[in-house]
Amino acid sequence: MASATESRHGMWSSKWLFVLAAAGSAVGLGNIWKFPYIAGQNGGGAFVILYLLCIAFIGVPIMMAEVLIGREGRQSPINTMRHLTKQHHRNPAWVLIGWSGVAAGFLILSYYVVIAGWALYYILQMGSGALHGATAEDAGRMFSDFLDHPLELIFWQTVFMAMTVYIVSRGVISGLETAVRWFMPLLFLLMFVLLGYAMTTEGWRQGVDFMFRFDLAKITPDAVLAAMGQAFFTLSLGMGAIMAYGAYVPSNTSIFTTVSIIAVLDTVVAVAAGLVIFPIVFTNGLEPAQGPGLMFVTVPLAFGQMPLGALFGTIFFILVSFAAITSAISISEPALAYLVEEYNAKRSRVAISLGVISWVLGLGTVFSFNYWADVGVGGQPTLFDFVSWTTDKVMLPLGGLFIALFAAFALPKTVVGAQLGIDGGLLGVIWKLVCGLVAPLAVLIVFISALVS
Repeated sequence: MASATESRHGMWSSKWLFVLAAAGSAVGLGNIWKFPYIAGQNGGGAFVILYLLCIAFIGVPIMMAEVLIGREGRQSPINTMRHLTKQHHRNPAWVLIGWSGVAAGFLILSYYVVIAGWALYYILQMGSGALHGATAEDAGRMFSDFLDHPLELIFWQTVFMAMTVYIVSRGVISGLETAVRWFMPLLFLLMFVLLGYAMTTEGWRQGVDFMFRFDLAKITPDAVLAAMGQAFFTLSLGMGAIMAYGAYVPSNTSIFTTVSIIAVLDTVVAVAAGLVIFPIVFTNGLEPAQGPGLMFVTVPLAFGQMPLGALFGTIFFILVSFAAITSAISISEPALAYLVEEYNAKRSRVAISLGVISWVLGLGTVFSFNYWADVGVGGQPTLFDFVSWTTDKVMLPLGGLFIALFAAFALPKTVVGAQLGIDGGLLGVIWKLVCGLVAPLAVLIVFISALVS
């Protein structure tokens, strides 16, 4: 039985809409929030080179595998895996890939909307001029006071969740496509504006030097592991989102070309975010290896010290919010698509139901920063840390690992060849080597290292 021509949920109207949607899934808080501070902690330029290599040899092959599986199945990740294992007489245990991805995405969504809500809050704070002329102590206190008030966190969590539910409830064309048509071009435009602003600062040369100076002494085992982990997680791999989006890809679209473009766009945003943040940080004599507080303490402080800082600080957090919403809608899609298929339910009702459940689960993240800040769970400092660790360090790596193995060894060569547009030969050997050996081994190394550490 050949794969279906179209998904029942609809199809991307063009290759470029899929590129924008998948890039929107990949471009999120991981690029703008996480990449700069990880680069800062691991020596800047050396880390960037490692990251690019990992994107090429880990991220791209696994993303290709996830898209081809989704396009071949044309259903939600769970039902796609059910269909393909039955069709090709494979072990039904492979269906766990779909279940794991949906579960991981749902758990990630529960805390993602909380963190994304912080960006909405900082749009208001920057726009009001509350941080103008603030000292480091002022910026730190503002963030700390914000986290100490659960009702405020819940309010912004609710606003962001409502935005996500509204978009995904409208379907592929009216919801997902419309959102990425507007949000992604605006995201790139805002990034360009901020990059131009960063180029005018005194710290521009120092920031560029920090990002691109290649220092062999900085290439440590920890830096390699950090680069591998960031390359994997930044592309939204292993959580079913790319597989779900792959189900909506037209049959005549080249998977290799589109995935390569997505990886380039994702990397450009991550590097550009560093080139925006680090010059501003250096201009104000701040520490580039601040860790997670870089975006919510150091960056607001830096903008507060600069001419027109309120304006450009507001633009920065609008950009962060755009990146977060495009990721959130992709994370929602796998679970939503499955429930619509399984129960023939209205998409809008399923979206609201999932949103409410995820919102309730997200309260655990909210309280992890105040009421439950001292309550450890599963060896982690808080419930938020436990959920984040479980998804990021366990569920996503295992999901990506088995996606790669399924595409390389469980799917017939004819299916893979038809989806990728290759007829075997040297390209087929290279594909099997990279997808079936190099990428899984790299992911396994990251996975074991995370467990050991």
